[in-house]
Amino acid sequence: MTLSRSESRQREKAQREKKRRRTLRISVVLIGTLLVVAALGLTLGTKAGLPDWLSWPGGGNEKVIVQDPGKDEDGAASPEPSVQPDSELTPDENGHEEPDASPPAEEGIAGTSEHISLSFVGDLMPGEYINRILLDKGYDFPYQKVLLYLTEPDIMAGNLELPITTRGTPIEGTPYVHKGSPEALPPLRDAGFDVLSLANNHALDQGLEGMHDTMKHLQEAGIGYMGVGNNDVEAFAPYIVERKGFKVAYIGVSGVIPFTHLKADRNTPGIAETYDTTRAVAAIASAKEEADLVIVMVHWGEDAADKPKNLHRNNAKEYIDAGADIVVGSHPHVLQGFEKYKGKWIAYSLGNFVYATNPKSPQGDTGVLDAVCNKAGECSLKFNPMNVIQSQPTPLEGEEKQQLLQRLSSISFGVTLDSEGSVIQRETAVKAP
Repeated sequence: MTLSRSESRQREKAQREKKRRRTLRISVVLIGTLLVVAALGLTLGTKAGLPDWLSWPGGGNEKVIVQDPGKDEDGAASPEPSVQPDSELTPDENGHEEPDASPPAEEGIAGTSEHISLSFVGDLMPGEYINRILLDKGYDFPYQKVLLYLTEPDIMAGNLELPITTRGTPIEGTPYVHKGSPEALPPLRDAGFDVLSLANNHALDQGLEGMHDTMKHLQEAGIGYMGVGNNDVEAFAPYIVERKGFKVAYIGVSGVIPFTHLKADRNTPGIAETYDTTRAVAAIASAKEEADLVIVMVHWGEDAADKPKNLHRNNAKEYIDAGADIVVGSHPHVLQGFEKYKGKWIAYSLGNFVYATNPKSPQGDTGVLDAVCNKAGECSLKFNPMNVIQSQPTPLEGEEKQQLLQRLSSISFGVTLDSEGSVIQRETAVKAP
């Protein structure tokens, strides 16, 4: 779809406003964190009707390519800084516009001109069980303690675990049916999210009407997506981001689909499936022909299991053999370990990120996964441990951080996580003297 000049100007204006809001958020986050901590210390209590751990104070597609033209927001050539910024965008045919600068951070992971930084989280459910919190504290509440982690990378991605719609017909025959408000998307975008996978078992919880509304609302919010479509060609098509001289292709597939008729097919809207890996492998190989990096986000596994099935380990290796550089899993609602295969990384599950969950349970463990990659697909990986408290991811420190890193090391395959969260092969790990 070609945008008119007027539409393009409106999108450019909206993008400049997004940059301004994001910069303001980052500027005040340190002071804001201190104030929030102080306020919570004074007011924290349990609200009637909610469990203690969810209690709350004071309140009840065809292939898409997004280009990076290398200009600042005024249209002039941008000078090259020590950390390469993203540039102003050209809207893609789905209406996605990319952030035109990566904000600074204290411990920068942002890529240089030879590297690009990609970050990932697990399941995002900004609705349903946490609606009360979102309505009381605002749709931006879940991201307030982790803004630096989400806005710092060049591209931020996650799994959207519910349809975004005010309409739809709830699907029958499944135990959990979800729905989220379109109001949740602008704060999600402003928090730093660029790309969301819709390839999961909840994509059609509100029928095709809900799926199409989700696609529409994401386009309007300026967030890219993949993994569903009006047919199998659209569903398996990559969402390609051009940034800092890199082409990064994101492919979303699901090995968890409630009913066969929800799979995308030649003349059937639906979800890109990977029970049979043939289509996924073909999509990856095709994307690799034109992209520098291929990222596969896959929904798979057993609920609450902290280790993947051998089937899914084999599937991940098939994806890598086809051309994937990083494979990121979701669905188990708990963290699973990491593995390196032929120099490429697999993160089997990143657990819950924005979710109603007990922070004292494994479902409450979460984090942000950072990857810094070059064009050869060589990536370094770092996991930033967090815990979901009142549906708000909160960075861990000290002993709690080390315990989670050690647990992840114990369930990983041939790799370990050091005290800072860097993921390294066991045979190369050096013990501290």
